[in-house]
Amino acid sequence: MSGFGTLAVHAGAPHDKTTGAVIPAISLSTTFAQSAAAKPVGEYEYSRSANPNRDGFEQAIAALEKGKYGLAFSSGSAATATILQSLAQGSHVVSIGDVYGGTHRYFSKVANAHGVETTFSNAVEDELASLIRPETRLVWIESPSNPTLTVTDIAKVAGIVKQANEGRSADEQVFLVVDNTFMSPYVQNPLTLGADIVVHSVTKYINGHSDVVMGVAATNSDAIHEKLRFLQNAIGAVPSPFDSWLAHRGVKTLHIRVGTASNNAQAIAEFLEKSPLVEAVNYPGLESNPRREVVKRQHRNGLGGGMISFRIKGGAESANKFCQNTKIFTLAESLGGIESLCEVPAAMTHAGIDVKAREASGVFDNLVRLSVGIEDKEDLLKDVEQALQSAASQ
Repeated sequence: MSGFGTLAVHAGAPHDKTTGAVIPAISLSTTFAQSAAAKPVGEYEYSRSANPNRDGFEQAIAALEKGKYGLAFSSGSAATATILQSLAQGSHVVSIGDVYGGTHRYFSKVANAHGVETTFSNAVEDELASLIRPETRLVWIESPSNPTLTVTDIAKVAGIVKQANEGRSADEQVFLVVDNTFMSPYVQNPLTLGADIVVHSVTKYINGHSDVVMGVAATNSDAIHEKLRFLQNAIGAVPSPFDSWLAHRGVKTLHIRVGTASNNAQAIAEFLEKSPLVEAVNYPGLESNPRREVVKRQHRNGLGGGMISFRIKGGAESANKFCQNTKIFTLAESLGGIESLCEVPAAMTHAGIDVKAREASGVFDNLVRLSVGIEDKEDLLKDVEQALQSAASQ
């Protein structure tokens, strides 16, 4: 089997049989000729149903996630919505409490309106077995979570789900979904740990250049793939050929970008941990992390990834001042690009969540989230240090 870097460069990207081009062309056509009724000339009929660029990208992600199938969507939120749309009315979902704000919003305000109820848990490993009901059909986790980077033992949760499925019919099975956006396929492969579906906001690390909004799901299950593929076409929330081409290009340097970002984040997290201006640091790569042993089992070489969150002394005011005073880190939402970003989750990405629920998940007003990019490590360290000093002195 090829190594990750080899797969990243070559999976889903065969040389063009006609021209010999080593990089796939962008196929912008919305429709494809047929030799007779219902007899396409080639593999394709209509671009919503399938497109050469999307196919290549889906094949690449499936290979990198060690899955059989990949399905691309117009955004990470569209991937989430499609998975939830596959559930029947009256279904029940168990989700971690510290989940991306957009996912929480979908569960609590959209899926709920369509008869799918969600129970949120801030201790899913301990509580899951008691939370699963006869109508439970889905367990949704992020590991590490957004934005507190809480690590969940995916294999342990998968074991609980497997046990719950004993004696259930095929239509009653509970499926485990893992949002792997924060780690990317390079650091972690949830399907190998027992997950049924892995999802990503491709917008983040997979594309990596902050110029595409896109999502993807991967699975090894024929039945899940068949259902999601039908919904992908029926709902139509698919990415454009150009976005698929850009994201596939981003995949080719994923291992280099994420490796560099992880190394930079490790240095920054260690610096923050020692700073008297910081209350607490959340980073999976720190030896002091309470789930460090789980991280070593789940992550490639124990890497912590490029995401950090920390609580700055001085409350919300200091958190805002820190982000306003950085010179290299840009104050902006999103993450996973080549450039470094910072944000205040309580006021930005997680502002729509009830304060009590937000704080119960560890998202306090003084929490700052960093998406560490691939700039020079020393420059980033200096920027964090001066921004901390600026926030403390104002």
